[in-house]
Amino acid sequence: MNGLSSKREVGLLRDRAFKMLKHAKKSFSDEDYDIAAFLAEQAVQLFLKSVILERTGEVPRTHVIRQLLHIFENIFENCADRVDVFVRENRSLLIRLEEAYLATRYLFKEYEMEEVRELIDFAEKVINFVKDIQSAN
Repeated sequence: MNGLSSKREVGLLRDRAFKMLKHAKKSFSDEDYDIAAFLAEQAVQLFLKSVILERTGEVPRTHVIRQLLHIFENIFENCADRVDVFVRENRSLLIRLEEAYLATRYLFKEYEMEEVRELIDFAEKVINFVKDIQSAN
């Protein structure tokens, strides 16, 4: 992949991530909690993929956020301990965010307001954590 197309593609993924986070918040305010949960997960997934693409030139084929964080950890080796601690401390929320990807599409789970508020807040926390590490490198 050449640098120009990579930069464009990184920007496209990143823009989509931020739009999904914005729409997650809008869906939440519209009380459309299932869609809000799905969009929060998508925002994190696409943001991580944009960072990985920017550094490696490749988009990972996984949608599992913990796996994406592991790839991210391998890219930013000097911050591996911070990433590892973040994943361990937030394991439950990461799993719940990942579940939103499948549950909103294939399962009969209905999301409630407080749960989705927590997922959206956590999605922002993950994105900010990744940005912090990225800017330190």
